[in-house]
Amino acid sequence: MNFEIELKEKVGEAERVIASYMPKEKGLQKTVIDAMDYTMSAGGKRIRPVIMKAVYDLFGGTDQIIEPFMAAIEMIHTYSLIHDDLPALDNDDYRRGRKTAHIVYGEAMAILAGDSLLNYAYEAAASSFSLVPASTEADDVNSLKKELSTRINLEKAMQILARNPGIYGMIGGQVADVELTGKKLNPEQLTYIYENKTGALIEAAMTIGAVLAGADTSGIEKIEKIAYNVGMAFQIQDDILDETATFEELGKPIHSDEKNAKVTYVTLYGIEQSEKEVQRLSEEAITILEAIEGDSSFLVELITYLIHRKN
Repeated sequence: MNFEIELKEKVGEAERVIASYMPKEKGLQKTVIDAMDYTMSAGGKRIRPVIMKAVYDLFGGTDQIIEPFMAAIEMIHTYSLIHDDLPALDNDDYRRGRKTAHIVYGEAMAILAGDSLLNYAYEAAASSFSLVPASTEADDVNSLKKELSTRINLEKAMQILARNPGIYGMIGGQVADVELTGKKLNPEQLTYIYENKTGALIEAAMTIGAVLAGADTSGIEKIEKIAYNVGMAFQIQDDILDETATFEELGKPIHSDEKNAKVTYVTLYGIEQSEKEVQRLSEEAITILEAIEGDSSFLVELITYLIHRKN
């Protein structure tokens, strides 16, 4: 199948799953639910749920238990965007070609919408436990073992979903980014910010896909390495686009890093060296991926597309 057609289908699948887990707009909390939906429905590539499902498929996953996590990872990603755009942080008025939540709903409601998406993500993910068929006394030993294994994997996935977006992951990277903005960064500090602020959520998506599919320790370790490379390359490419793309291409303000006095990979090494690093990281990730047993063709093309994207 043509990659673009296949990607469009998988994005459509992710959209369907996400919509099915969003709350209904009703009651006195309707405004915050509307703000949640406004940002969630703004589009985007749905990278994290798509890549999570692709890894799940690679390792032979077939059950619906992946779906609550697909919705949850996108909710967490979107909450982080709402908060990133606030005046106290990046102070951006546009995201994905439309006005940001705090411009439309005000700062207070935008903060609450972000908080709500984060909380609702865990409510969605926790619902996965109800999708596991409960064994009965009449079931054989293999059925009992499968149920136990599935529940153990769900617990591991919940732990990843709780840790990676937190202080030892995405928020930790955001803290360092805020505190070091306007200061001279060394490569180690910049790497810490990138592997946590951007990479931790990508790693969560890919690792959860592997864990829920029942991948062994070796397979999970390979996916973690691939995810690290993808996350780093993705952020470096983002730095490049901030310097070279237009507002129409990105759907958000350009040169925002310069405006906010942020040191980036491009700042330290220039565009040419940044492009070379993106290429190196992506090639290494694909080499590891192709060594994993199974059909990795879609994932290879997806990683190539993400890393070398133009918007």
